[in-house]
Amino acid sequence: MKYRTFGRTGWEVSEIGYGMWGMGDWTGSDDDESMRSLQKAVDEGVTFFDTAWAYGQGHSEHLLGQLLHANPGARLYTATKIPPMNLRWPARARDPLDETFPPSHIRAYTERSLKNLGVRVIDLMQFHVWHDAWAGDERWQTEMRRLKDEGLVRAWGLSLNRWEPANGIAALKTGLIDAVQVIYNIFDQNPEDELFPVCRDLNIAVIARVPFDEGSLTGALTKDSRWPQGDWRNHYFTRDNLFHTLRRVDAVKQIVPEGMTLPELALRFILQNATVSTVIPGMRKTGHVPANTGASTGTSLPAGVMAELRRHRWDRKPATWSD
Repeated sequence: MKYRTFGRTGWEVSEIGYGMWGMGDWTGSDDDESMRSLQKAVDEGVTFFDTAWAYGQGHSEHLLGQLLHANPGARLYTATKIPPMNLRWPARARDPLDETFPPSHIRAYTERSLKNLGVRVIDLMQFHVWHDAWAGDERWQTEMRRLKDEGLVRAWGLSLNRWEPANGIAALKTGLIDAVQVIYNIFDQNPEDELFPVCRDLNIAVIARVPFDEGSLTGALTKDSRWPQGDWRNHYFTRDNLFHTLRRVDAVKQIVPEGMTLPELALRFILQNATVSTVIPGMRKTGHVPANTGASTGTSLPAGVMAELRRHRWDRKPATWSD
């Protein structure tokens, strides 16, 4: 496993982290399998774990707490998120701070996450949605400073709306945000345009999420893919979206180098960008862990492959099904 500096925090974190959304509330998750996968990740050198209260209303946080308790000698970095008070994803400009992140709500959910995780301090607390309409409001700024000064939170971050990577830059420029979490993958390359230059200038850590485009870049989806009732993927992969996505995935498959898998190519594309501090694939199954950690090789993809991947950029705009 290779490690990277996590922005101005100075933490050395694994460049392959662990995204814990799936084991919180996706259908088909099994806690025993989740714990085996988490422990396998620690054994493989993973040190950065990203969860949220919203992942099963604290269930994913409890699983991470069990992992921390089982590995008292390991320096594992905990990252979690405060849900918006109105529980609305994505954030909208017309939603006032009083309905999303009033100070009392920020504190209450920080304390709740501390209890769920079983820790005295959270390494990285993030706002689970964000809109820069709130950037200049001093109330969230004051409360996060207090929680940091009280030693309950070490660093603060934002999780940006899908396909809106610039909608957070104003908050970054306050100087109070240490990390930003954004969708970045072979298709979603637009964070490179405006967001990444600001992160480099301000030494803000970048967490790349959704590296496999919600699973499409694993190569496992087909036109007949279906999920149990209530599974979020049924909402996201509408028939129209699934058709267009599969067509693009098929094109990417044609340039996967010999001896490499499509998921490995997807991860290595992201790691090629030095602005990225860590990438957080979901790894609900034990077999996913070595497959993903194996992408941390420290070697670059050939220039010709990168040039081909650049051609697969897909600029998308938020839609009702993309929440």
